[in-house]
Amino acid sequence: MIRRVTVPSLFPPPTYSHASVVEAGTRLAFLAGSVPLDAEGNLVGPGDPVLQAEQVIANLREQLHAVGSDLPHVVSTEVYVVSGETAVLSAVWEVVEASGLSAGPHASTLIGVACLGYTGQLVEITATAVVPDGAPT
Repeated sequence: MIRRVTVPSLFPPPTYSHASVVEAGTRLAFLAGSVPLDAEGNLVGPGDPVLQAEQVIANLREQLHAVGSDLPHVVSTEVYVVSGETAVLSAVWEVVEASGLSAGPHASTLIGVACLGYTGQLVEITATAVVPDGAPT
């Protein structure tokens, strides 16, 4: 169903793949950006990108469960971090790795940005995932 590809002629990525291939006829879910808000709409972890990344992953997992999928079925992500510092980007990526999301590893892009949609928001992740056969439609 999912084939992860690391291109031999390119520099080997540390914890992601260059591409993910999904067979035709497979259901895909395109998820809106997961943000660091709790169920009441409160920002989790003000000023702390690691805490925000943990909440984003928890919210992403909820989004995936709602469509019959889960973190191991993610084929692609974009990870947005409000920072231009490599150490901050790396700290957020460590949360992504620890979550099991990169266990494919999936294809991903880690991006430092100037700002995100909510006041105080430091992290957001968009994702595309396979919805396994047998999941509710």
